Formats: sequence, structure tokens, C-alpha cells
Amino acid sequence: MRPKTDGILESSLYVSDVSRSIRFYQDTFGFTVISDFGERGCAMQAGAHQVLLLFKKGASLTITSPHDGDGELHLAFAIPSSELSNWESWLNQRGISVEEKRSWELGGCSLYFRDPDRHLLELATPGTWSVY
Repeated sequence: MRPKTDGILESSLYVSDVSRSIRFYQDTFGFTVISDFGERGCAMQAGAHQVLLLFKKGASLTITSPHDGDGELHLAFAIPSSELSNWESWLNQRGISVEEKRSWELGGCSLYFRDPDRHLLELATPGTWSVY
């Protein structure tokens, strides 16, 4: 029998300026730093049981660690449908451009925008996927 998981616990983004990214995720989402890795980066609480790791690009190459990456990545954050217009206003107030607003076949809607390192972030309402 296959062992089970309880879902995704942590996701990593690789950033050029850790302090700038911390400010962005604190100011935009209200995430808090739960562990500081010094120059290497940090861990931020991104939900009840979810962690967003921010690593400085290339900073882990000098120690024994498999963490490093590059390129523009994608993360999606779940939001209630009732919060969609509030998020649009919130992003607009902060000068964060929504690149796309998309409605999905199952009734969900997504807003897409970029963080300071051009990672594509998505806010998704229920009905985006058959499992959500």
C-alpha cells in the first residue's frame, strides 16, 4: 500500500534581494517570518500549515545544501470567492499590476501578478480545479 501525504508543506522561491521579498510578502499577504536563515533567506508562514521559503539566489551553493534555483516560477494562493474584488483593490492600492484575470470552466477565477523577482503569483477562488 502506498504511503500517504498530507499535502504540500513548503514551497521555495529564489530571490535576488531577500529583505525586499520579505517586505513584499509581509505587505501584500501578511505573511510572517518564522525562521531566519541569515544571508541565505528565511521561512515565512503562508497559511495554517504552509511555509514559503525565500532563498537568496546562489547563497546556498557555498554550504552543503540542495537549495538553489533560478528563473521565474509560479505559485497560486487560495482565496475565498468573496475576497476577489477586495484583492483587486488591495493590489491596485499598492501599485501591483494584475497581468490577467481569468474565469475558469468550473466557476473559479484567478488573478495573476508578479513579485519583485517576476515570479508569477496567482490568487485563485474555488472552482479553479476539480479538487478546489
